[in-house]
Amino acid sequence: MTKFGHFIEDLPPQDEYLTIGFSPSSRPLKKRWENNGLSADFIAEYFKTFFVSQEKETLSSVAIENLKDGVKYIANELLENAMKFQDEAVPFTAKIGFSLYNDRLIFRVTNGINDQQIEPFQAFIKRLLTEDADELYLQAMKTNARKGVNAPSRLGLLSMICDYSAKLGWKFEKLQTEPPMTIVSTMVCLKIDD
Repeated sequence: MTKFGHFIEDLPPQDEYLTIGFSPSSRPLKKRWENNGLSADFIAEYFKTFFVSQEKETLSSVAIENLKDGVKYIANELLENAMKFQDEAVPFTAKIGFSLYNDRLIFRVTNGINDQQIEPFQAFIKRLLTEDADELYLQAMKTNARKGVNAPSRLGLLSMICDYSAKLGWKFEKLQTEPPMTIVSTMVCLKIDD
């Protein structure tokens, strides 16, 4: 097991959480991709219904809408990455979890990846943790403009840090299954400001 960044292994227990799973073999990737927006909308509405109703007196309506938009954006980006990088040969159900705390929101998405994806992804994570995120964001935007939509830009992860001040963490685990598989969990912590 290898961890990077702000990955919290033992989260405090909470009453409000949501988990959604996606089987890699249930539908073609294009069909699952279309559902990412619906799932992100659902998570954002869940947040607004269960969290905001308790916090209305301490948060302004603008802060509530900004948080809801942030929840939707982050959930959608995490789901897109999980679908895009899920190894379809790995019999592992990709999952997104969303937990509500008084001071923060925590997303955790877990999916199976192939061995060829591990090294480049970990190299990007190391850069993300040691270099200036704003500079990486600008570089990624320029690279994406040159290479087009098929290049793995990682703009979503950078945007979470630069636009939402999110803290990100990752855990890579090699499962002793037959055949062996690697799963990666990406955690995003979004602080709630009063």
